[in-house]
Amino acid sequence: MLTPTRRTFLRSGLALGAGLALGSASAIGPIRRTGKAKLKLSLAAYSFDRHLSLRGKKPPTMTLEDFIDLGSKLGLKALELTAYYFPKTTPEYLKSIRERCDKLEIAVSGTAVGNDFCNPDKKHQAEQFDMVKRWVDHSAALGARTIRIFAGTLRKGDTEDEARKRAIDLIHKACDHAAKSKIFLALENHGGITATADQFLSIVKAVKHDWFGVNLDTGNFHTPDPYGDLARAAPYAVVVQIKTEVFPSNKREAADLKRVTGILRKANYQGYVALEYEATEDPRTAVPKVIAELKKLMG
Repeated sequence: MLTPTRRTFLRSGLALGAGLALGSASAIGPIRRTGKAKLKLSLAAYSFDRHLSLRGKKPPTMTLEDFIDLGSKLGLKALELTAYYFPKTTPEYLKSIRERCDKLEIAVSGTAVGNDFCNPDKKHQAEQFDMVKRWVDHSAALGARTIRIFAGTLRKGDTEDEARKRAIDLIHKACDHAAKSKIFLALENHGGITATADQFLSIVKAVKHDWFGVNLDTGNFHTPDPYGDLARAAPYAVVVQIKTEVFPSNKREAADLKRVTGILRKANYQGYVALEYEATEDPRTAVPKVIAELKKLMG
């Protein structure tokens, strides 16, 4: 049996359900999309990190199940489930989460894992690679079609060129595993060796794999022209995380959400746009307001 390629998968009903469209079969390239832009609203679990976090001494004030129920109350048809908030990843638990989403008619727009592929230590590389592989399998069990990954950060004494080569190599290998489950690995512009559009795209264009794309985070370019950088990266996106703030030259300011969604429309983006709220107001009061605004903007 032939392994489906990026081109054949993007023609399938599964791809259309995930909001992905036909793209180039050779390497990553800007994705060729036919038809009109279509922005499908989702909400990232990371928006409620202060309530969902399992890392603190105190127990979380919200469970993953609570988050899913909230998404339903907000009238959402999709949610992004971040790896950090799963208390366990047994087959039984993953099945229960998927069934809860199915019952509420909520799609899992994607998952997200916090890997680092830059470390020169071979043992660390193996551990990070195995973590991504596991989450590809978990994502498949949840019914997701994309998983957000990172490149990583430069270590003291290392060079960016070598770190980039390691990241590209590990991304390729991880994509080989993801292809078996028909899942796209989506690289996020997330500081480190992806801090600028030039750094980010130097990796994106080098990963010549049918099951690779971009997770475009609209708040993560801290350059003089973050909107311009978003426009450069948007044509490669298979999933988007939209934030309520931007940081031109590291200066915090409210994002022009109309402008951001306009950039996505100009790139003819067709897929999920997950609100990833990180501003200071409590997400329990802020997120419903932002969701309402995004619903109007996305149509």
